[in-house]
Amino acid sequence: MSKNGGVKVGIIGSQFEADIHAASFKIASEEAEVVAVASPTPGNAAALAKRYGIPRVFTDYREMLKDRDIEMLTMAAPNAMHAQMTIDCAQAGKHVVCEKPLAMTIEEGEQMIHVTRQAGVLRMYAEELFFTPKYLKAKEMADGGAFGKIHLVKQSEKHFGPHSSWFWDVNCCGGGALMDLGCHGIAFCYWFLGRPAIRSVYCQVGTYVHADKTQGDDEAFCILEFEGEAVGIVEDSWGRRGGMDDRIEVYGSDGVTYANLHMGNALPTYGENGYGYAVEKARAQKGGAIQFSRSCGTTAVPRRWRTSRAACVGKSSPRQLERMGWSS
Repeated sequence: MSKNGGVKVGIIGSQFEADIHAASFKIASEEAEVVAVASPTPGNAAALAKRYGIPRVFTDYREMLKDRDIEMLTMAAPNAMHAQMTIDCAQAGKHVVCEKPLAMTIEEGEQMIHVTRQAGVLRMYAEELFFTPKYLKAKEMADGGAFGKIHLVKQSEKHFGPHSSWFWDVNCCGGGALMDLGCHGIAFCYWFLGRPAIRSVYCQVGTYVHADKTQGDDEAFCILEFEGEAVGIVEDSWGRRGGMDDRIEVYGSDGVTYANLHMGNALPTYGENGYGYAVEKARAQKGGAIQFSRSCGTTAVPRRWRTSRAACVGKSSPRQLERMGWSS
């Protein structure tokens, strides 16, 4: 543990997601300190280390695991490597934070769970939508009864394709847009509704735009039927031009709210039952209004790292982490 009580972290990976990890830890520097980074690509780890003042650089993550100072590893590597890396981290006695998706197959995921339990280390899954202030505000209103009985939750994420070229290779990523983006939406609907059992799943996928690059799908539509008569609809695309779009819609017997992640901090909302603070100086707290997420300046990723640090130092139990959106 660092001098200020923060967890000492090693990052596996050096590109887009690893950069987000490093930047977020910098924001939450009182919680954690990145002391090492590993990447097999010559120069990449060194460049990330220089950018964020990370003291140690490795080209083999297994060598980094020998560093006794490191307490937690974050994994920003291709999906096909998640299982083996998690096993190696667990056997080295390190807590693990794995980027989505957890694994390529159910069998790999179950093996990761088994090995980390046997080793007595935390296995955490990085899902940032549970920490996004705007979406947290929507759930706060829903849990407070603002919309009555929720019967439909929709989440969509759409853009023109992934940041890293390995995503186009199904042997590296395990699929296409559904594997890459759908894991967010499915987890979000499940979490938002209070983690009910899933009765049925229907998906329609196709490759309409990027057939020259991938055997995976670039458009995906998923319908989840939950216990309690609620439905989740997840739409994902690697074929949307014009930048990224990420949004949710929540429908209940007494109200509705909408949130677009990239359009300010407002949630257009209607509720018959009232929904607390809506807008400055507003007298009415029900009917139609623009609801605001008051913590919009705090991004989701640093908040999830604070949660993982709390677990590593014993301030949160695995059960608490599970409620906050982590596998434990």
